[in-house]
This record gives sequence, C-alpha cells and structure tokens, in this order.
Amino acid sequence: MTDEQPLNVGTIEVFYGISSPWAYLGMPKLREIARSEGVSLTLRPIRIIQNNGGIPLRERPLARQNYHVVELTRWRKFLDIPLNLKPKYYPCRTIEYAACLVIAAGLRGHDDVALSWAIQSALWAHDQDIADTNTLENIVGSVLHGDAKELLAFSQTSEVYAVWEKNLFDAEQLGIFGTPTYVVGDELFWGQDRLDFVQRKIHARC
Repeated sequence: MTDEQPLNVGTIEVFYGISSPWAYLGMPKLREIARSEGVSLTLRPIRIIQNNGGIPLRERPLARQNYHVVELTRWRKFLDIPLNLKPKYYPCRTIEYAACLVIAAGLRGHDDVALSWAIQSALWAHDQDIADTNTLENIVGSVLHGDAKELLAFSQTSEVYAVWEKNLFDAEQLGIFGTPTYVVGDELFWGQDRLDFVQRKIHARC
C-alpha cells in the first residue's frame, strides 16, 4: 500500500469524557477531519477507565493538576478556542446525564455531534452546569429544536444505559484509559494532540 492509497475507513470512533477539556479542544479539528476525509464520527461517551490506569483529575498529585492548567492555557491560546481555566461546575457532579443524553440523541438519529459540542461548550466556555437537567433541556431545545423533555426521559432508559455500559466495557477491552481516545481501524490515538496522526492513519501514512 502506498502513501496515496487511503484505508477503507468509514468512521472514527470517539471514546471521550463529555467533561474532558481535551475532548472539547479537539472537537473542532476532529469535525474538520471527518468532513475533509469523508468519514463519519461515532461518538462513544465514557469516563476515565481506572482499571486500565486512568486517574481522575482530582485524584492526581498536585504537581500534575497544576501542569494540567499550564497545558490548557497553551492549547486554548494555540487553537484560539474559548476555555475557562476554572469553570464553576468542573469537576462535574456527574457526567452520566450528559453522556447518556448524547447517546440518546444518536440512537434517535439526531445530530449527536452538534449536541455534544454544545454541551461541552456550555461547560468550558459558558460556565453552565451540565449535570443539571434543566441546563441540558435548554441545550437540547436550542440545538436539536425537538422535544427536549422526551429526549431527556429517553436518555434515562435501560436501552440508553446499556449502550453507556457497552462503551465502558469496550473501552476497557481495547486498552483505553484516558479521554479522548480516537479509534481508527484497530489503532488507538490518545489525546487531541494526536489528531494529525488520526488523519495520517486514514491515509495509511503511519
């Protein structure tokens, strides 16, 4: 296979935490790669997989937490994406409501990518509480223009939770520990700073 022969890649699987600042910072470029390469995005919301070595931010040593802020500062400037370094509602009380809402949107055929971006932006750019169902209802109404209450109710069903649990199971089986992790074919790319390699993989240049 030469560098000019692309892989038969139809989708990029996106395993990510809905509250991850790195997933938020990476989403615009990810969407552009999908558009330019003619592939779809399969969103698979998860949380950090601790069984594989993932460590939640507030459980990391202080030095790592401090450096986390340094890197966020660098990347928000580099990407020119608005990001509050100390959002009022982060770390979130729970991410399951928001994550399951994105799953529900995908199952119903809605634009789950647009909804996810709006939720991520609400947390990181607009200081909103994405663990609050009223906040989520307002976001659904403004982005999807549908029955927000119905979608929220659906997001709390066993059908949706089964997908959430499968995402977590598959992530652990794949060896994923942190988010975002992008999966192209059988290869993992951890972190939004690996998106150039995601695009190269699509072209079989890695």
